[in-house]
Amino acid sequence: MSQHPHRTVSLATAPNMRTLGGLEVSGGRIRDGVIFRSATLAHLSDADGLAFTDLGIRLVFDLRTKGECAAQPDRLPAGIDLVNLDVLADSPVDLAASMAMLDTDPAATNAMLASGKAVSMLEHSYCDIVSQPSARWAYRTFFETLSEPGETRTALFHCTTGKDRTGWAAAALLLLLGAEDETVRADYLQTNVDLLPALRPLLDKAAAAGIDPDLLLPVLSVQDSFLDAALGEVEQRFGSMQGYFTEGLGLSKCRIDALRERFVVSN
Repeated sequence: MSQHPHRTVSLATAPNMRTLGGLEVSGGRIRDGVIFRSATLAHLSDADGLAFTDLGIRLVFDLRTKGECAAQPDRLPAGIDLVNLDVLADSPVDLAASMAMLDTDPAATNAMLASGKAVSMLEHSYCDIVSQPSARWAYRTFFETLSEPGETRTALFHCTTGKDRTGWAAAALLLLLGAEDETVRADYLQTNVDLLPALRPLLDKAAAAGIDPDLLLPVLSVQDSFLDAALGEVEQRFGSMQGYFTEGLGLSKCRIDALRERFVVSN
């Protein structure tokens, strides 16, 4: 295991993992060693599990669908509590199901993703992440749990690739705590550095099956327009990030203050 200056935690079987610690926010920075994000933990090896435990992580939030969790449940070391929060339960678009066509219908996959449709599909999914009832319930539960009185466990949150549902959770927390847009986007876009190398076998498999890998890139990566779609949905429905947390998620001022108290340390 190695932890680099850009906050990436290199575990071979836990891709796209990094800490939010050290990121600048209003009045200070995120405390070190208290909150991490990653992709799926379904393939966590015993060796990486030991390293995972050494990081002090004791609470994991799994933001995947029930189907994703059933097919590939998290493989966690003993002593770690798991909270399942199905963000996309109410979403009309199941990207995971759509991507199953990689194996069964390459031509349909190319047609589904071509002409900007992949980007449009992801942008719509980000709007769902903000506004769908299941998403608002999931993120409310996530932030309420983190702000519970006496809750001090080091936490990690993840989805399948750690880029969309996870990316929004990280961006929302950072924005709530007053991070600059540049800081939020740098963390968000770091996924393209940390995740894409791990997905190279999938891209090679797609190419061998007759799928244009370039069409898959928007589905397997992140870009500013996805985050912009979520922020636009926030602005349209709730007016601001503060409105998203108070009106959209129903968090009280006390809870929001507790998040700041827990995660922010002065420089």
